[in-house]
Amino acid sequence: MACREVELSVRTWQRWQKSPEDRRAMVIRPAPANRLSVEEEQQIRTLCHQPEYASLPPSQIVPRLADKGVYLASESTFYRVLRRHGEVHHRGRRIKPTRVKPPTTFTASGPCQVWTWDITWLPSVVRGRWYYLYLIEDVFSRKITGAEVHETEGGELAATLMQRTVLRERCYRQPLVSVSVKVVGTPG
Repeated sequence: MACREVELSVRTWQRWQKSPEDRRAMVIRPAPANRLSVEEEQQIRTLCHQPEYASLPPSQIVPRLADKGVYLASESTFYRVLRRHGEVHHRGRRIKPTRVKPPTTFTASGPCQVWTWDITWLPSVVRGRWYYLYLIEDVFSRKITGAEVHETEGGELAATLMQRTVLRERCYRQPLVSVSVKVVGTPG
């Protein structure tokens, strides 16, 4: 029962009980035979620092060297060597990439604690014309607490619907989390 709860096979648990000491971290592993020497790593770094290659990433350096008939290491090895020495940096005019934080999750233990809302396009009988369904749903009970259909899309309409729904559900005296669902694309 406990193994199933943590998604672990019973056989793995039995093997762990047989030899409980984990020796993986203490094992001395031999160095790979094809590992680059210190001189080869220095040769890669020196090449990357040359004015001809200084502004290029390894994904462009390696093919240019191949065109000249020179092979020092693979592209991934270039990246690994440069990263080990702290020399992989953002280059160019584009915005530096940022880490996307995982979305915040909310847990509801009762009704009127967390609501989710969305605006959905509804097609009409006229081609190219859309209606917009504004929908608010209670995450805990899955109850549709508010819904309206409008001919236009706007923040004021969503705010008005939210205010009316809070008053109708009588949850204005307790904290409420409203989570918006991101809509991607356009109708049609």
